[in-house]
Amino acid sequence: MKKDSAIVTTAEELEAFYIVRAILRSTVNGERIYHRDAQTYFAILLDDNNRKPLCRLYMNGQKKYIAFLDEARKEVKHEIQSLNDIYNFTEHLQKSLAMMDTKSESSKAVNG
Repeated sequence: MKKDSAIVTTAEELEAFYIVRAILRSTVNGERIYHRDAQTYFAILLDDNNRKPLCRLYMNGQKKYIAFLDEARKEVKHEIQSLNDIYNFTEHLQKSLAMMDTKSESSKAVNG
């Protein structure tokens, strides 16, 4: 059995995941938001489904990016300077969630 040691999930990636989950918590149950790490990017997914990416984070290079799929499912990257910049993409995240969420009516978070 081959072990893939090239993939290391960093504390920074996990913090970014928690930020995204917090942003979307008012719209969807946070338990539906998952993450998967790959060699080149860190994916944040809806329902642990790689066909429902909410965003991708590229944190391993000199520059950091957050990426979203547009309506044609083409990836669009935006450079970020710090994790706090993720909050500037709240509307992008909400739009991405709306595109990926086919259970939106049955899974709305309760306001409280």
